[in-house]
Amino acid sequence: MTAIAASALQLQGIHKAFGSFIALQSVDLTIERGELVCFVGPSGCGKTTLLRIIAGLESQTRGRVIQDGRDVSSAPPAARDYGIVFQSYALFPNLTIRDNVAYGLVNRRRGRAEVESRVAELLKLVGLPGSGAKYPAQMSGGQQQRIALARALATAPSLLLLDEPLSALDAKERERLRGEIRQLQRRVGVTTILVTHDQEEALSMADRVVVMNQGAIEQVGAPLEVYERPTTPFVADFIGKVNVLSATCVGDGRYRVGQVELAVPANGIADGRPVRLYLRPEDRVLADSGPLDGRPNRLQGSVRNVDFLGTYCLATIDVDGFDGQSMLVYFSLNQALELGVREGASIPFALRGERVRVFARE
Repeated sequence: MTAIAASALQLQGIHKAFGSFIALQSVDLTIERGELVCFVGPSGCGKTTLLRIIAGLESQTRGRVIQDGRDVSSAPPAARDYGIVFQSYALFPNLTIRDNVAYGLVNRRRGRAEVESRVAELLKLVGLPGSGAKYPAQMSGGQQQRIALARALATAPSLLLLDEPLSALDAKERERLRGEIRQLQRRVGVTTILVTHDQEEALSMADRVVVMNQGAIEQVGAPLEVYERPTTPFVADFIGKVNVLSATCVGDGRYRVGQVELAVPANGIADGRPVRLYLRPEDRVLADSGPLDGRPNRLQGSVRNVDFLGTYCLATIDVDGFDGQSMLVYFSLNQALELGVREGASIPFALRGERVRVFARE
């Protein structure tokens, strides 16, 4: 019988309390080999604490950490097989780039020729060949983070931990480096956990996103799944922009918002129950794609405000019959120009009922 390889990492019932404050509540998660998994959530949700427990930099109150089939729950950091990159780069300022990258290899008493070869290989891999003689202060923030990544990979760990590695960089450098990290991770094949508060970063880089809130996991899934099919109101509200409409279920897959009834696929909510409808600004049909007459969920509204965001804009529309509830509606720049989207304009549109998520209102 062929043996089944153990998962890269298993977290079993991880709980962490700081006195009376519960930072993590019975977290269970399995991460497979070669995956890039992002922990995302608001400040204080427990994502960094969970990463530190995986690294052995923090001890859990209870629960187990299993790495490559080995229980490392009580093992010190040095006995766990990982590389780590922090937000602050944490390079040694008095050491050259070559010596920073070689640090872990030297500590493991690797031969000089092996160290030199590995350092040259990694500097080339992160796009900084020939920079070994420089010092960290001579490198930009993005370059320093590449060096920190090379150092973390030097000993060929089975697990790479990234703790908000891009948050100290400017927007353009952050966008460029996240693409490079993703390509590098795929090329090397190392199992990677990235902690971030940046939803765009999580959605663009991850194989799976772990959305956390108040010390617990709210949802785990592929980026598109989490974005399109959130399973809780928190996930729907936290990931991406969303409209939240107060409504009442009137039965047979219909919901009343103000004086307007919307058709949405039935989901078992009882008649008369107050609900909230969650839908993205792009979950609409515009007049430029064909006549709206006869379409379900056809609406009309007056544009209150337009936020120009480069290649697209978001219009705040006061919808007729919604009794004061407004909506954010997405327009590409060309659509905004062709449809005359400006303050005070009356805009017809229809909602995509199949894209609406319905949650009972407590």
